[in-house]
Amino acid sequence: MFPIQRPRRLRRSPIIRDLVRETVLTRDDLIYPLFIRECGGKAEPITTMPGQMRHTLDSLPGAIESTVKTGIKAVMLFGIPSTKDPMGSRAYADDGVIQRSVRSIKERGFPVSVITDVCMCEYTSHGHCGMIKDGDVDNDSSLELLVRTAVSQARSGADMIAPSDMMDGRIGAIRKGLDDAGFQNTAIMSYAVKYASAFYGPFRDAAGSAPAFGDRRTYQMDPANRREALREARMDIEEGADIVMVKPALAYLDIISEVRKISDVPVAAYNVSGEYAMIESASKAGCLDRERAIIEILTSIKRAGADLILTYHAPDALKLLD
Repeated sequence: MFPIQRPRRLRRSPIIRDLVRETVLTRDDLIYPLFIRECGGKAEPITTMPGQMRHTLDSLPGAIESTVKTGIKAVMLFGIPSTKDPMGSRAYADDGVIQRSVRSIKERGFPVSVITDVCMCEYTSHGHCGMIKDGDVDNDSSLELLVRTAVSQARSGADMIAPSDMMDGRIGAIRKGLDDAGFQNTAIMSYAVKYASAFYGPFRDAAGSAPAFGDRRTYQMDPANRREALREARMDIEEGADIVMVKPALAYLDIISEVRKISDVPVAAYNVSGEYAMIESASKAGCLDRERAIIEILTSIKRAGADLILTYHAPDALKLLD
């Protein structure tokens, strides 16, 4: 007795597989994160993230030009200031590294959407994402500085603001701050569901943002929690988020899927630095096919429900998609 149902019929050739493919990864899905140091000179490699660079204000235009040539349409900027203080004042300075970077990109007319990270951890001397009070991050006093940072970035020309701090109420506060300052059309992509993850290590090395004491578990989410993720996403949507993000991506595919089900706004996912570094290390050791792994992982993130994917593999992925 031979089977009547034969799913292999639709796997017989590349053309048939393409015709029936359920999830299609495209260049429009990808956002490329970039690091910029507040200094001049040449870009320098990030040892914990092979292939990635700490750009400078001098090298940034060339980096953006190269990025645009690959077909990338959106970048996320992370700043590395030359000085830090307890208030993170370089985050919201008009001549801060992100503000100057955005103006540099916009003045040159590059056809790329510029998204800016809104957080304090890269700018504070203590390395936390807000103001310290009684040994912990004080939620409400941090909101004012996050709003000031978002408004200063919008004033510089950012197309989209991406708050990553995980303070309660910051989306509503930033939306009001942007609107009051005349930036009603500046979109917010909220890091709505950001877990206290072990996968951020290379990023913290790249950005110099590791906390000087303690950790971030009082404001980033417990990796064991699923229902809380849905609450966080709903709250940010209600407060005015235009896009909600899940971070990290690969270890939280189930969360991406759950957020997609309840969200009426686009869902983004961040394929973070530790996930990137794992692929690079395993590839270098000969453990896997790097190109296939990149596309397989990004496809899995989209299949889970992500409309947008932030990934350091964006340039490689676009070459493989051509």
